[in-house]
Amino acid sequence: MPSILVVEDEPRIAAFVVKGLSAAGFACTTVSTGHEAVAEILTDGHDLVVLDLGLPDIDGFTVLERVRGSGSTVPVIILTARGSAADVVTGLENGADDYMAKPFGFDELLARVRLRLRTEASTTTTTLAHGDLSLDLRSRRATVAGTEVDLSAREFALLETFLRHAGQVLSREQLLSRVWGYDFDPGSNVVDVYVRYLRQKIGADRVVTVRGMGYRLAAPGQQHA
Repeated sequence: MPSILVVEDEPRIAAFVVKGLSAAGFACTTVSTGHEAVAEILTDGHDLVVLDLGLPDIDGFTVLERVRGSGSTVPVIILTARGSAADVVTGLENGADDYMAKPFGFDELLARVRLRLRTEASTTTTTLAHGDLSLDLRSRRATVAGTEVDLSAREFALLETFLRHAGQVLSREQLLSRVWGYDFDPGSNVVDVYVRYLRQKIGADRVVTVRGMGYRLAAPGQQHA
């Protein structure tokens, strides 16, 4: 079982990430300071690190510098509220393998974790398909019946979530959590708005409304059923 170190000083975010990663089959350890992170990374042999930048002692950039300076090549995904272009460049130049800004959708984080770990092909496929719908997670390309369609980042994440849970009914709350992340308003109608946007691009009958429950992706060949 791959081991992931989550370095996050906000308990709510740490719990959200750990809960999702644990459910996906990963063993998780959490620390809340930079010094603890450096010690864990250099002594406990984790397979991947999810690293916040805004830590209470030393920041994530310093953690990266010390870890890389020691010769460690463990994959590091920065997960932070600091999403400026300068911060992204600094993080990558300091040795991060990936960079995600908060707020974030958990399914996107999970996909990036799996890709970085390069685990078994059954869990790290870079292409998701359902009938004639296809998403390439590396190139961020979406195709419908062989034709590429232009999706926004949220539309892509929403379709990715439907494809990962093909045939399942997903409630609005589940979609909010997976696509919009830990920090969402459960009373928002943003899911309905983006489902409408997605239908306009991939076909109105491909995402089925299940009254009182949520939405599901239509089975191949049954869009008109």
